[in-house]
Amino acid sequence: MNLIERVIAISRRRSPWICRLNAGSCNGCDIEITPLLSPRYDAEQLGIELHGTPKHADIVLISGTLTLRSREAILDIYAQVPNPKAVVALGSCPSSGNVFAGSPLVLSCSLDTVVPVDVWVPGCPPRPQAILDGIARAAKLLEDGATKSQLAKSRLARSQPESRCGRLS
Repeated sequence: MNLIERVIAISRRRSPWICRLNAGSCNGCDIEITPLLSPRYDAEQLGIELHGTPKHADIVLISGTLTLRSREAILDIYAQVPNPKAVVALGSCPSSGNVFAGSPLVLSCSLDTVVPVDVWVPGCPPRPQAILDGIARAAKLLEDGATKSQLAKSRLARSQPESRCGRLS
């Protein structure tokens, strides 16, 4: 890793931009995200900034159960986030569906079958401290190049055949 790549990696950890996505929850997790930006938890002190568009985000926070309708939206938003990216699943709904499991419109699979999840934050709803810790862990994974999207890209690059002048594009 050259100097410029290292500086970019450090800046991703020290200034992660997040995008929040509610996949169909009871809003308990969303209510717990709001205090992160207040003076009590002060996520901006760590460089964390909430953005409304996924095109500027480094980390996607996904809360709620996976429904038939939200599945396509999750895939669309995940595709809009530039690489490298990290996904943080908030609460117990993305993994199990929680109290919504068994409903006709709720899919019976966890979020990581749709998009690669890097960090799971447990709780119903998770506390703001746990969400802040999950974001910090995702930012550290981004800096280390250890998110699932980064690892998949490096595996793909290694499997490409090489030409005499370097890698084929």
